[in-house]
Parts: sequence; C-alpha cells; structure tokens
Amino acid sequence: MVHLTAEEKNLISSLWGKLNVEETGGEALGRVLVVYPWTQRFFDSFGNMSSPSAIMGNPRVKAHGKKVLTSFGEAIKNLDNLKGTFAKLSELHCDKLHVDPENFKLLGNVLVIVLSAHFGKEFTPEMQAAWQKLVSGVANALGHKYH
Repeated sequence: MVHLTAEEKNLISSLWGKLNVEETGGEALGRVLVVYPWTQRFFDSFGNMSSPSAIMGNPRVKAHGKKVLTSFGEAIKNLDNLKGTFAKLSELHCDKLHVDPENFKLLGNVLVIVLSAHFGKEFTPEMQAAWQKLVSGVANALGHKYH
C-alpha cells in the first residue's frame, strides 16, 4: 500500500489536470516498446513496429497508451484503494495476457520521464517523488494477482 500525503495527492491531481492523456500515454507506451523491445511481444497484433519511428507513430500504440493512462486517472480518483481499483486489470494481465509484472514498473518509470520532459521546471523534485509513489503503487496493484 502506498501512503500519499495530502500535499502529494494535490501535486498529482494538479499535474493530472494539465496532462494530455492521449499524447502522454502514447508517448510513454511507445517509449517502453522502443527502450525495452522484449515488451513488444505482448503487442503482436499492433502492426508495424519495425523501428522506433514506426512504434512512436503507430496509431494502435497511441490508442493503447491512452487507455493505459486513462486507467491512471482511475488510480488518481481512488488513491486510497489502488488494489481494489486495479483488481480486474491485474487478473486480466496475470491470467489471460501473462504480462511480466516487472513491465508495470518499467512503464511507470518511463511515464515519470515523459512527465518530466513535458512539464520541465514545473515537474519539481517534490512532484516527481509524488508521481514515483503513485506509479509504484499502481505497479504493485497491477501485480497483486501474481502473488
């Protein structure tokens, strides 16, 4: 369980309100697929992923990235119940998709990098710490059914 202070929750919510879910989600997932190429095996049906530019421009990668980041929005609405919020997704990724739970951590860390790039000085060390706690909590919640 991740414990976020009221200040950390405010930092997360304030940045979330400024975020372009489609752009940020697509970039984060695309970067995971480029930087950690073994993760591409879960996206065989997504078409051309032959190069970094093909991956980053792939409309299915962008759409799924948006879907992933939209689920982060659910986390932000339910910061005190991440395991409950992600129980069904955890089950899906564990039992049906067989996604290595380490990939959730990779995606979370890449998301923090993307946020830092997009928001620059506004993404303060305090903001980064709050988001690191969030992505860690989400990764743990998504990996919950694996234990």
